[in-house]
Amino acid sequence: MAFNLPDLPYDFGALEPHIDARTMEIHHDKHHAVYVNNLNAAIEKHPDLGDWSLEKLLTDINSVPEDIRGAVRNHGGGHANHSLFWEIMSPNGGGEPSGDLADAINSTFGGFGDLQEKLSSAAVGQFGSGWGWLTVDGSGSLGIESSANQDNPLMHARTPILGVDVWEHAYYLKYQNVRPDYVKNWWNTINWDAVTSRYQAAKG
Repeated sequence: MAFNLPDLPYDFGALEPHIDARTMEIHHDKHHAVYVNNLNAAIEKHPDLGDWSLEKLLTDINSVPEDIRGAVRNHGGGHANHSLFWEIMSPNGGGEPSGDLADAINSTFGGFGDLQEKLSSAAVGQFGSGWGWLTVDGSGSLGIESSANQDNPLMHARTPILGVDVWEHAYYLKYQNVRPDYVKNWWNTINWDAVTSRYQAAKG
């Protein structure tokens, strides 16, 4: 199976003023493309992995042959993380979730404002490059976590439904070193319908 760079579901400038067009163009066309190309190059060394899905590669990362495990972890994780990232943002994003997801957020965190505060803290506080996540575990419960580099929660038996990229390439052109401002404005881009769909699928 050859992995492909997904198209953005909107124009590069569609998320302005929160995320600028040039950042989106470089982020998608350069950074994400490199992850896809390097993942494919790694998989080519082991044709028996050709029918493995991206989710299986990450979920069963310890079963991936050792000589390409690091590449799959980094580049497969990068491909999965960015594919999710594009989909959970929208030009018409922002606001708050509703329905079952809102109920789960209220019962787990105490309210949407509490979720924002805790996830923002996890993302801003991630040392160096990485991600902040809202995840679903095997029991269907929500959790907040952060991960370094391009690690994905699937590697630890949790399903990501919302993620914020805090690598500097995701925000530095507009926000320079002020990561908290980027994360604050990123909330205005979230496509809660997409996140809710991921939540429903994850909890089964």
